[in-house]
Amino acid sequence: MKLFGTDGVRGKAGEFLDVITVIKLAQAAGIYFRKHSTTNKILVGKDTRRSGYMIENALVSGLTSVGYNVIQIGPMPTPAIAYLTESMRCDAGIMISASHNPFEDNGIKFFDNHGNKLSVESEKEIEKIFRNDELLTNEQATGLNIGSSKRIDDVIGRYIVVIKSSFPKDLTLKGLRIVLDCANGAAYKVAPTILEELGADVITINNKPNGFNINDNCGAMHPENVAKQVLEYRADIGLALDGDADRLVVIDEKGDIVDGDKLLGALSVYLKDENLLKHSSCVATVMSNKALEDYLEKHQIKLLRSDVGDKYVLDIMKQNGLNFGGEQSGHIIFSDVAKTGDGLASALQVLALIIKSNKKASEVLNPFTLYPQILHNMKVNEKIPLKDIKGLDEILKPIREKGIRDLIRYSGTENKIRLLLEGKNKKDVENSMQILIDFFKKAL
Repeated sequence: MKLFGTDGVRGKAGEFLDVITVIKLAQAAGIYFRKHSTTNKILVGKDTRRSGYMIENALVSGLTSVGYNVIQIGPMPTPAIAYLTESMRCDAGIMISASHNPFEDNGIKFFDNHGNKLSVESEKEIEKIFRNDELLTNEQATGLNIGSSKRIDDVIGRYIVVIKSSFPKDLTLKGLRIVLDCANGAAYKVAPTILEELGADVITINNKPNGFNINDNCGAMHPENVAKQVLEYRADIGLALDGDADRLVVIDEKGDIVDGDKLLGALSVYLKDENLLKHSSCVATVMSNKALEDYLEKHQIKLLRSDVGDKYVLDIMKQNGLNFGGEQSGHIIFSDVAKTGDGLASALQVLALIIKSNKKASEVLNPFTLYPQILHNMKVNEKIPLKDIKGLDEILKPIREKGIRDLIRYSGTENKIRLLLEGKNKKDVENSMQILIDFFKKAL
């Protein structure tokens, strides 16, 4: 079975991610990172899932067995691991989290010594080592070469300092009432601390993790809860994070959930107005609405598109020397501040935009109207390559002639095909989607 998916290794803890698998994966990663080692240290953090204890200990066992020294820092946001890996001069960083998934799942994300997510090529190499039992056996350390581990509990302050420094020094959050949903996840301590230290009146919810309640009817996957609280407390804005705090969903003062593409559009124009948008360009994925592209074009901002996944967004940003990009799901990357999607860094930029505009969130974060878009997921028996499906081109030709954009792809982890259609005429989009659904029911 393939180990790596769209974002690291992820699956049900104790089944797909059992102890033996994690130990072998840690050994394989240690052998891989040793090739470019300078400090012989690897940083390990996690979110608040109960299974994190099991996976953390298995990782430490695997890494120390091939001679690595491990620094454990406990529950911290994923972007904090990326930052601290570079700041603390580690050879690599590892985050134990399944992000927005329920507590039964868990995952492992790797970062290189610069805090960047690994390339697909690097993941393939680790997986190749993972499957070489002879190499894993031969590389195990003995005697003085066995690694050590230690736990450090005071690194939270370093991350708080770097995130706070990304907020304009001439601004304050004083007078702003914010509802903050921590999803009972990794940011339950750091998120309210940052906002409060910057002067905000913070109403924090879902900040009492018990190992099982992460993402449970809360956080970025359920922003409707924040919306209710925003209206009840007459707050200026609501902020919902996911379990590992690399994703942000914003709720305006009216209790309306801000669309991710609108958020990207508003932030892009704000950065350009502040002379902070490199090359007047940004990156979004193939999932983003065409209306975003048209809106940015009116503001002389070029939109580049990547595959789905924030690491692919970052790849395009690096290739083109850009400093801003994101996904409509809420993964937003300000590469001048963070090496990956960072919900807290994004939140501070959204708040700066609102304060500088001297307008309400509902006005600032609703800059254009989205084109009708339908996304439909279908279960399939087998993933036949799209180019080999007879009749698909003939079905798509009249759809495209109507000016409808299509995106058809298989899920990376499930036996599903994902169909996306988008166009200016809602009825045309709906009819075309039904044609596609009927076609794939017969073809797959």
